[in-house]
Amino acid sequence: MNSKALPRQVNNAEVGVYECEIHLKFRLVEEKSLFGDRDQLLQVLLEALAEGSDDFLEMLQASVKAHESSEFKASPQMRRQLMRLRNSADTCQ
Repeated sequence: MNSKALPRQVNNAEVGVYECEIHLKFRLVEEKSLFGDRDQLLQVLLEALAEGSDDFLEMLQASVKAHESSEFKASPQMRRQLMRLRNSADTCQ
């Protein structure tokens, strides 16, 4: 899955690695053909959730868990990004 994080300014904030878990249950009115492509379905679901409940989306249940994780458990690419963020915060001070 190709995800693009929103650009974020780090102003004297500490950054870390977090493990997040989201469980959602909802009803959605949508075309049947969409359910054959998992990536496209996920994108449509996330967009629908971001826009909020309407006549086509009914939220039934939502739970979110997040906790800080050791940066050593992260992938090498994520650790490099973390170092870049920390270094950019140091140079902005």
